[in-house]
Amino acid sequence: MEFKQYHGENKIFYSDEQVYFSQANLYGYFSLHELLRMTSDIAVEDYNQQGMSREFLKEKGYGILVSRLSFRFHKIPVENQKVHFITWEEKPEPLQLTRCYKILDEDGNPLISGKSYWLVVDLKARRLMPTAKFTLRPTPDMMTEMDCLPPAKIVPSENMELWDSRTIKFSDLDSNGHTTNSRYAAFIEDALPEEYRNKVPVDFKVNFSKEAMLGSHLDIFGAIEDDGNKIKIIGKTSEGCSFEAELYF
Repeated sequence: MEFKQYHGENKIFYSDEQVYFSQANLYGYFSLHELLRMTSDIAVEDYNQQGMSREFLKEKGYGILVSRLSFRFHKIPVENQKVHFITWEEKPEPLQLTRCYKILDEDGNPLISGKSYWLVVDLKARRLMPTAKFTLRPTPDMMTEMDCLPPAKIVPSENMELWDSRTIKFSDLDSNGHTTNSRYAAFIEDALPEEYRNKVPVDFKVNFSKEAMLGSHLDIFGAIEDDGNKIKIIGKTSEGCSFEAELYF
């Protein structure tokens, strides 16, 4: 397969990729944290190839931060597998940009589908900006029916147990100065009970509530629900809830 990146109709961005050895977990499956890293990087590259690099956005006073993600796993990619990533923007919500993803195998069969919400930040005023004021590109009007769960609010369960604790280290940070979104998926993977580590979820949702900063102590709480078919995980620092996640099996 020849590796290409290009925009098609309606600004749909295509990127040929491969799941390398370092991106697979102990069982050879594409890891959750690499899924979040690659989908985020490809979203950034989509904008970059449209002339809206991160540096350009910063110069214009905009910051764009991922808020919520939801993915459905039809078949998990594995080590050394070549895959097609597809991403595009949808019609935005009043306060959130909307982006969709599809990951296909070489024959065009679905592997993973997903949807994400992104916040636009006014860097000068340090506050959220209505998406109608983000005018650096024509506002998308596509609305696609995706088969993943909606990236909706996640409500913590009662009686959640402490599953893991960690301190945010330098290697967890991105150039925005806070924990990069893919690291939260790694925290989730590390906190999962052993009997779930070799299972592939049907659906995975994660919401980012408040950045975990360098030196923050992060406590990770979990609960197993629905006769073992659902896991809820939340992470808390002294500043409050940092992230919430759900995995469905």
